[in-house]
Amino acid sequence: MKARGGKAIYGASVGILMLDARFPRIPGDMGNALTWPFPVHYRIVREASPDRVVRRGAEGMLDAFIDAARELESDGVDGITTNCGFLALFQEELAAAVGVPVVTSSLMQVEQVNRVLPRGKRAGILTISASTLTPLHLEKAGVPKGTPIGTTEGGRAFTRAILDNELELDTDLARQDNVTAALKLKRDNPDLGAIVLECTNMTPYAADIGEATGLPIFSIVSLVTWFQSGLVPRRYF
Repeated sequence: MKARGGKAIYGASVGILMLDARFPRIPGDMGNALTWPFPVHYRIVREASPDRVVRRGAEGMLDAFIDAARELESDGVDGITTNCGFLALFQEELAAAVGVPVVTSSLMQVEQVNRVLPRGKRAGILTISASTLTPLHLEKAGVPKGTPIGTTEGGRAFTRAILDNELELDTDLARQDNVTAALKLKRDNPDLGAIVLECTNMTPYAADIGEATGLPIFSIVSLVTWFQSGLVPRRYF
């Protein structure tokens, strides 16, 4: 038996393009390596702050994300993702720039989730910033027009702490913000059958959201876990 080389790293099939942030990344956040049941490989895109990417449309950052994606590919990852749902804007460009599969945003799950729901039900989106989630973001992610959108904007802690890149996060208040926003989304949309969490920092609260709403909850962790299972299929014998 002979081992085969050609990569700089082994065992981490998923490469994650990270925003340049300092807010706490608690377990469940994709930027916390303990979240994953498999190894991942990180690359920070410098100057890509949460404010710049979410509130300012990632202006001037495409080349930096392409360079970082190419570095991940050169390191040896088998697929690439990002840690912000708003980076759906760069899906086409990143996929064209590298030779491995790319999935930029949790929002790319919405159409797939719609297909598995009972007739008359549809998925909705919970986002960190509805005011800056544009039709172009949704189009790039393949989100059907008219998809209901809820947001944690205006809450007590979550949106502010993440987008202002604060060094402290009140996780109890953040949980309340997410649950409250999800319940409002359900209340406003009687045909809601599931929720897709746009923001990768929402995943720590997915179980709470599911328990409160009684709905299936899909997140970046559910998407990347599926993604990784295709990159490295489980061996059964």
